[in-house]
Amino acid sequence: MERLTQAQQELYEWLAEYIRTHQHSPSIRQMMQAMNLKSPAPIQSRLEHLRNKGYIEWTEGKARTIRILQALRQGIPVLGTIAAGGLIDPFTDAVEHIDFSNLILPPQTYALRVAGDSMIEDLISDGDLVFLRPVPEPEHLKNGTIVAARVDGYGTTLKRFYRSGDRVTLKPANAKYNPIEVAAMQVEVQGSLVGVWRGYM
Repeated sequence: MERLTQAQQELYEWLAEYIRTHQHSPSIRQMMQAMNLKSPAPIQSRLEHLRNKGYIEWTEGKARTIRILQALRQGIPVLGTIAAGGLIDPFTDAVEHIDFSNLILPPQTYALRVAGDSMIEDLISDGDLVFLRPVPEPEHLKNGTIVAARVDGYGTTLKRFYRSGDRVTLKPANAKYNPIEVAAMQVEVQGSLVGVWRGYM
């Protein structure tokens, strides 16, 4: 299957969920509202791409006949481990999928398993799963947001993000750890925190 762009993936996931819930396809206007668009043209373009790539089909000339051809892979992808203490590199391919279909999570949400205790004062402990979503405009990120951030030359860590001018501070939530202070250009924000899941055996 040909890969989807972020915009196509977002529409596709929303469509699949809408059709699963309502048992019929939405109108163009509903899709425009869901994607926060004021014109039908981008929706029609994305639909054409989804059809050409084999993800959906519809009956020409008839409204609300969109059908999903590729079932969504159930569950949130767990993309490896993130350090809450030191710095490590996460995987980019899913190492497992966990079904959280009863939770309402934003499109493109992924999970990382926490290793370490640097965020325990924010109630994020070793072994927890953290749900993250991509940050399309990191320069507009609110100070204090908990993020997964890749620090140039080190790896990826889970911390609270603070930016002042061209400097970034990544603060732990555990007094025994020091903040990481680096130039903003050394930091790539890979996701902002959506939620935390802890399993009890």
